[in-house]
Amino acid sequence: MKKMSYVGEIPGKLSLLDTLNSIGENVLIADTNYDVKWLNKNAVKLFAAIAPLFNLDRAEDFIGMNMDHFHKNPAYQQEKMVNLTETHRARINIRNQFVADIVITPVQDEAGEVDGYVVMLMDVTTKAEEERRKDKLIEELSTPLIKVWDKTIAVPLIGTFDRERSERLTSFVLKECASADIEHALIDLSGIHTFDEGISHQVQQLTETLTLVGTECILVGITPQLAMSFEYLDSELATFRNAHAGLEHIIEKSKRT
Repeated sequence: MKKMSYVGEIPGKLSLLDTLNSIGENVLIADTNYDVKWLNKNAVKLFAAIAPLFNLDRAEDFIGMNMDHFHKNPAYQQEKMVNLTETHRARINIRNQFVADIVITPVQDEAGEVDGYVVMLMDVTTKAEEERRKDKLIEELSTPLIKVWDKTIAVPLIGTFDRERSERLTSFVLKECASADIEHALIDLSGIHTFDEGISHQVQQLTETLTLVGTECILVGITPQLAMSFEYLDSELATFRNAHAGLEHIIEKSKRT
């Protein structure tokens, strides 16, 4: 199959290396032996930062270094590179200190022979930042907000509802309700199976906090077992057996206003 050609012409005064150097990502070029031959200015900054992890002093010290030095299992990586005919993407760990998305693209001639490789390291961050990012994602996924009606959201809770989670939930839902001008929040407790002894206090704190930003908190999915575990609950707080009943309450209330 004939290799697809590029389209258009590069302006005569435009250097390809200057173009690579101006890309806002960390770009390096390696030869067919997988030796590093060139770093753009962004990569120079990155490699200067990680040089001590490899017992090196400067970014320049990486020039000529084989890419095997970056991998715990060089044989596995070599097998990948030998068979590489198109762009390869992966998430890598650099000396357990940094993580990055790596994009490796073989540069081929008209005959399809590989002349070298362009490697991009993107979204580079410290391992600690990566862990915080994962924790934040898990936290957000564990407390999904679902829009079920005009200015109304449902917050289905699943798992264990303890004091720590309650505090995170209150902060998260409070910000969302305030920013989106939410009037009603259906807190669905039907998926909660394990409770802290202070569950009623935590629920009460959540409802009172949401009231401060004009959001009515409605509890749904309260089982008999859960009701028995409540030490105290405001009698004026709207509670329903399921989310459907809670939503009907909101609709009827909106008709009267």
